[in-house]
Amino acid sequence: MAETFMAYPELRHPFEVTPIHPEGSTTVLYQGKTITLSETGQGEDLLINPEDLTRINGFELKPEGACYQDMCIPIKDDLLIDDDGKQWFNLTAFADLLEQPYVADLEAGAWSFSEAPAKRQSMMVNAVAPDIELTDRQGKVIRLPDLKGKKALIVTWSSW
Repeated sequence: MAETFMAYPELRHPFEVTPIHPEGSTTVLYQGKTITLSETGQGEDLLINPEDLTRINGFELKPEGACYQDMCIPIKDDLLIDDDGKQWFNLTAFADLLEQPYVADLEAGAWSFSEAPAKRQSMMVNAVAPDIELTDRQGKVIRLPDLKGKKALIVTWSSW
């Protein structure tokens, strides 16, 4: 008699709750990355350590504001919060300021943020496509900047 197995063992008990991260932590999903935060502030908004901002979305806190490359967003009073001597950065208020969509499952402690429109603005103004790398059918890596000055047609397709 052949032994049977299940391709996805985590689905053996579909009604059993399986945590998505360590107890007491928060998960942030952004641009294909999963960032686990061991400490966040209390409340409906996602309050993070200011040091975690760069790890999450690439922005860095500077005296002139929250900066990404050459773009700086001035910090409003509601973005930095002091709570019992601890400083927090309100990531959801920052996303609202940038008109960046996000969803949250507060019970599970999971947040998912889409790309901030302000980060794409220079691409739309300058009509310059982002630096992308693709692998052709022969396995050769093709970079978009290598095609500068040449005509290129990029066709994408997905089954969904």
